[in-house]
Amino acid sequence: MSLLEVTNLQKYFPTYEQKLLRRESDPIKAVDRLSFTLDSGETLGLVGESGCGKSTAGRTVLRLLNPTGGQIVFNGQDVTNIKGEALRKLRREVQMVFQDPYGSLNPRHPVGAIIAAPFEIQGIKPEGGVKRTVQELMERVGLNPEHYNRYPHEFSGGQRQRIGVARAIALKPKLIVCDEPVSALDVSIQAQVINLLEDLQEEQNLAYVFIAHDLSVVRHISDRVLVMYLGKMMEVADRDTLYERPMHPYTQALMSAVPVPEPRRNRERILLTGDLPSPQNPPSGCVFRTRCPIATERCAAEVPLPTELEPGHVVACHFPKVRDVL
Repeated sequence: MSLLEVTNLQKYFPTYEQKLLRRESDPIKAVDRLSFTLDSGETLGLVGESGCGKSTAGRTVLRLLNPTGGQIVFNGQDVTNIKGEALRKLRREVQMVFQDPYGSLNPRHPVGAIIAAPFEIQGIKPEGGVKRTVQELMERVGLNPEHYNRYPHEFSGGQRQRIGVARAIALKPKLIVCDEPVSALDVSIQAQVINLLEDLQEEQNLAYVFIAHDLSVVRHISDRVLVMYLGKMMEVADRDTLYERPMHPYTQALMSAVPVPEPRRNRERILLTGDLPSPQNPPSGCVFRTRCPIATERCAAEVPLPTELEPGHVVACHFPKVRDVL
């Protein structure tokens, strides 16, 4: 049984017409019928352009946002609509590392209090006391335990992200959603944080949903990769298969932009024309058809269903085709 099973997940944001009477208009379909599974100790990379719904999907899975539809099953329990005490207990098992390492930390609280917050909220008293446990967590993520009483502004960006990681692992969760955890960091610091996340995963058998723009980082850390476009799943496969044999035209366009050390002279760069359509008024049929180089009338009339073309390789396209893009 998978640790996490997400089925037809939907997250719509209501919009209203700016008129005298506040009437509801078409909703923004940030996440639309997204399905995937995740096993313990596995990393699922979530990639796509800005505005495709990656972060919204991650927050909805953790129930930081209430889903509009679909089902979320975590560790055998349906957590789609739980509230109150049941939701508070879920927080012990699922955590998040946020994109902004400064905005996610309270500037008025010292680091020790920030990392200790999960224990206080959950009413847990760790062995040896909270301060000792927090200092051990700080040491584990590469911070000086003596800086327990310092404030976030006294740390660098990489150190602040380590504080966020320490807070996330404090209660020993089973799942962590990493929402672009290294995008705001220098390249050298990115590697250190990625290595830290991998070490923690190996030690604690953590499952990660890793959201990122950098396809090279995603390839390094992920076991499987799911490609999103306008709230929908386009393709999902294991890491090597997706990068070496992408079948969806959108995935092929993304992969053709990945820098490689020794590109072949005849390597083709696939350029997408036009802008990302509005999630409030997505195109009919396949949402990618307005930018797709091989779209036909069928793509406008019929929504492509996710189809498993090879074991573990699922594609939502009427005309999937392997294309060598690296």
